[in-house]
Parts: sequence; structure tokens; C-alpha cells
Amino acid sequence: MSKKPKSIKRSRTIGLVWRWVLAVVLILFSIFPVLWIISASINPVNDLANQQLIPNNWSFDNFRQLVTNPIFPFFTWLKNSLVVSTVSTLLTLSLTTLAAFAFSRFRFRGRQPLLKSILLVQSFPNLLAIVALFTIIKQIGDVVPWMGLNTHTGLILVYSGGAMGMNIWLMKGYMDTIPRDIDESAHVDGATDWQVFWKLILPLLRPILVVISILSFIGTYGEFIIARTLLTQREMQTVMVGLQIFTSGQYTKNWGIFAAGALIAALPIMIIYLILQDQIVGGLTQGSVKG
Repeated sequence: MSKKPKSIKRSRTIGLVWRWVLAVVLILFSIFPVLWIISASINPVNDLANQQLIPNNWSFDNFRQLVTNPIFPFFTWLKNSLVVSTVSTLLTLSLTTLAAFAFSRFRFRGRQPLLKSILLVQSFPNLLAIVALFTIIKQIGDVVPWMGLNTHTGLILVYSGGAMGMNIWLMKGYMDTIPRDIDESAHVDGATDWQVFWKLILPLLRPILVVISILSFIGTYGEFIIARTLLTQREMQTVMVGLQIFTSGQYTKNWGIFAAGALIAALPIMIIYLILQDQIVGGLTQGSVKG
């Protein structure tokens, strides 16, 4: 009887040690690329082949060149990314919430085929539609120039349309868990469908709204292929497309300036996570339980 508690204690100790070892390995594995980018940003040699974690004669010259070089409007790119991501996120969130409310609360002909069609279309990657998107936006621009190629409006429309599919399913699944008694009680008191949605249902959707908005913002902020295809003018490009210029030279590749720009471009995402981390965790956990 005395050996059993000792064996249990030893097994718990061994399990705790293995968990700590695994946690340290995962932390080092995840933080090493960040440390490498920081090292490259302060490395004046501009050579990733012989990169050291702590470079010799380190300086902030790469940041200075990034900010002061008039040929590469970095902060214009950063502003473009923030504007495009913010507007597309708000538009996606508005349309997604309204569509999910209709699919969740109303019964109409073609409801199930529409839901299945949205899921089927979402299963195909956006890369397959690059040529079609380019052609559509070009033809729209021939009629409405401010919605065509090299316009942020056209890019926002593409982002908003591509992000609504899966988000509608997520929002609908969350909304289905809200009791219909709330709607019926409000209708008995004379409330309209819009009043039920705006005053009763929408406040209950805050956790999933925060999660979808953050995921949509990050997805559009870091997107490269569609933005590179639809935006060719340098002053209209987003920050991810603009940073690619520093590494696309035939003879020279400015890896140090690229690393400096990548660090600055990552600041908005870091700030969002720090401010909304409680809401993100709460929305994910509540969504997993409710879904």
C-alpha cells in the first residue's frame, strides 16, 4: 500500500517534467522565426546566408532606409492595408450577420440549396478564381472606374465576397443556439423583425462577432496574391505587396529592409491581439460550446 502512492507521485512528476519540456520546445520553435527577423532587421550586412542571432555591429540603419526612402512609400502601403482591411471587415461583418439572421430565423424556398451552395463554393480556394476575379473587376472598371483595377474599392469587394461563405455558416450555427422564445416574445409585444435583430439578437452575438472580425481583418491584412493581381500601381499597393519589392530584385535583395518592414507591419496585429485577447478567447470557447 505504501508503494502505490509513491508510484503515483513519481508518474505525476515525470508527466509534469515532460509537459514542461514540451512547452519549452514549442515556445522556442514558435519564437525562433521572430527572433531571426528581428536579428535580420538590425543586421547591416544584409545577408541571410551568414545571419547570426546577435549580429556584429548591429544598427537601425534598415529602419532608417525604410522610412526615409521616397521611392518606397512604406507608410502609404501600411495605410492602404489598414483601410482595406478595416472596411472589408466591417462590410463582411454586416452582410454576414444579416445573411445568417435570415438563414437562421426565416424559412423560405431555396434556403437549404443556398446554404449548401455557399459551403460548396467555399470549398474551392481563391487561387482558382484569380483569372475570373481579374476579368470581372476589369469589366466592372470599364463601366465604373472607381471599382475597377488599381482601386481599393474593387479589392474590398473581392475580399468581402470571398470571406462571407464560411463566416455565414459560423454565424448561423451560433445564432441557431439562441432560443427562439426571445423572438416570439418580442413579436407578441409588437416588435418587428428588424427590432428583434438589432435590439435582442445582435447584443448576444458579441463573442462570435469579435472572433469573425479579428479573423477577417488578419486574413485580408496579410493577403498577398489577390492584392498583387488587382493592384499594380505602387502607391495603391498594400503593405504585403509592397514588401515583396525589396526581395524581388534580380541582383540585389534587401532582406534587412524587408525584415524591418515586416516587424513594423506586424505591429497592428499585435496591438489588436493585446487589446482584444480576452474577447477572442471568450468568443472561441463560447462558440465551440454553442456550435
